[in-house]
Amino acid sequence: MIGIGTIINSICIIAGGLTGHFTGKLLKKEQQEALNIACGISVIFIAVAGAMEGMLKIQGTEISSGKSMLVVLCLAVGTIIGELLGIEKGFESFGEWLKKKTGNSGDPRFVNAFVTASLTVCIGAMAIVGAIQDGILNYYSTLAVKSVLDFIIIAVMTSSMGRGCVFSAIPVFIFEGTITVLARLISPIMTPTAISYLSLIGSVLIFCVGVNLVWGKKVRVANMLPAVLLAILAAYVPWSF
Repeated sequence: MIGIGTIINSICIIAGGLTGHFTGKLLKKEQQEALNIACGISVIFIAVAGAMEGMLKIQGTEISSGKSMLVVLCLAVGTIIGELLGIEKGFESFGEWLKKKTGNSGDPRFVNAFVTASLTVCIGAMAIVGAIQDGILNYYSTLAVKSVLDFIIIAVMTSSMGRGCVFSAIPVFIFEGTITVLARLISPIMTPTAISYLSLIGSVLIFCVGVNLVWGKKVRVANMLPAVLLAILAAYVPWSF
């Protein structure tokens, strides 16, 4: 059945959120804060590993780096576009709406938890590539693996940030579901180079999410999301980065 990968991913996020919600009640406030920082550091290291995989090359006995210009241009131009569009405000407005509709008006952490968790589980090559595979080949293994990772991440984030993280299942369902439906149109665009660039820029954005988890909200990551689309377009530029 086409779309089963998206359904599995969404269910795992909800399950992870519920698990984190009930286990988080057992932790004191300072323990939740410590867990939040630990989660942020974990996200940062995962992001660094992904970014370095895209930027570093081993040539003989030497390690060389590249794609610096790709990162700078995509992030700079993408951020300008995102700031003009007000993507972060859109996320927050939707979070505020969910907060009221779900009876969580008294939770001051809800919106930040929702936005942070949504960005963490939506950004990345696995979501896009997995959804395309699901839509064309009915192959959902990539999204199944992502689901396990998301379960753990959301469980930890919910226990430290609150139940707003559970509702990240909504944007994941919409995002992956849309790609699955449009898979046959999108797949020709996602060349190996495009996937490589997407993974690199996605990892940098996930790093920014980790920074916000550790040091408080310093970066409007949602406003940087257009950088991911620019990374895909960069794969079709006639010169290499």
